[in-house]
Amino acid sequence: MSTSQPLIRVHVHEHAGTVILNRTAKRNALSRQLLADLLQAFGDLHQERRVRAVVLTGAGTAFSAGMDLEEMRATGDEPNPHARWRDDTLLYQEVLTTILRFPKPVIAAVNGPAMAGGAGLVLAADVVIASENATFGLPEPLRGLSAAVVSPLLTFRLGGGYAAYLLMTAKGIDAREAHRVGLVHEIIAADHLWPRAVELAAACARCAPESLQITKRMLNETIGEHLDTLLTAGAALSAAARSTESAAEGLAAYREKRQPKWP
Repeated sequence: MSTSQPLIRVHVHEHAGTVILNRTAKRNALSRQLLADLLQAFGDLHQERRVRAVVLTGAGTAFSAGMDLEEMRATGDEPNPHARWRDDTLLYQEVLTTILRFPKPVIAAVNGPAMAGGAGLVLAADVVIASENATFGLPEPLRGLSAAVVSPLLTFRLGGGYAAYLLMTAKGIDAREAHRVGLVHEIIAADHLWPRAVELAAACARCAPESLQITKRMLNETIGEHLDTLLTAGAALSAAARSTESAAEGLAAYREKRQPKWP
C-alpha cells in the first residue's frame, strides 16, 4: 500500500472548507497532478452546501514556490514538448479561472513564500491574509520564462504601474509591502493565520450566499470583463516562452544551481 501523502488536503470546519497545498518536499510547487487535484478539491467544495467560504493555504513553511520547474524542464525532452507546454499553461489558467468564478468567497491564507504561479493563486483569491514571513514575487524572467498568465491578474488587482515594476525587475516583496500596495488585506501572526481565516469565513457565512455570488460575478466578470480573454492570451504566451533558448538555458541553470548565461 502506498504511504505517499496526498498533494492536496481538504477539511471542513463549520462553514469553512480549507484546501491545503501539501507538497512540502518541493515547497508546494505546482505539478500537473497537484493542479488537477486542486481543481477536484474546488469541485468537491462547490457541492458541499455547509461550506460557505474556502480557505486556500500551504503546508509547511511555503505557500507555493510556483510551477514545478523540474517537470517543466523534463517536458523539453519529450517528443512533442510544445503541445505539453500548451496543455500545462491551459491547466493553470483553468485553475485561476475556477477560483475567480467559484461561487463562494475564496480566502488565501499565505503562510510563507508565494512565488510565480503560487502568487497567481493568491491574486485569484477574493481576500488575502498573510503571516509576517510571507513573501511574493514573479521571478520567471530570471529563468527565461514569462509570468504572462499571472500578469493580467496582477494588473487587475494592483494596477499597471506597480505590475510593470514587479514584472520587469523580478523583484520580491515582503508582507508589509504587499499590504501597503493592497495585495494583502491583513497581516496576521503565523500561529493565528488559519483561525483568522476561519473567522473571515464565518463573516462570509453571515451573508446571503446568492448575494456573495452576484458580487463575485460583478467584480470578476463585469468589472473584470476582459480577464478571461487576457488569461487565455497569457497562457499562449507563457507556453511560447517555454520553447525559447532563454527558457532552455534558465531551466538548465536552475537544475545545475548556477547563474544563467543568456543567449
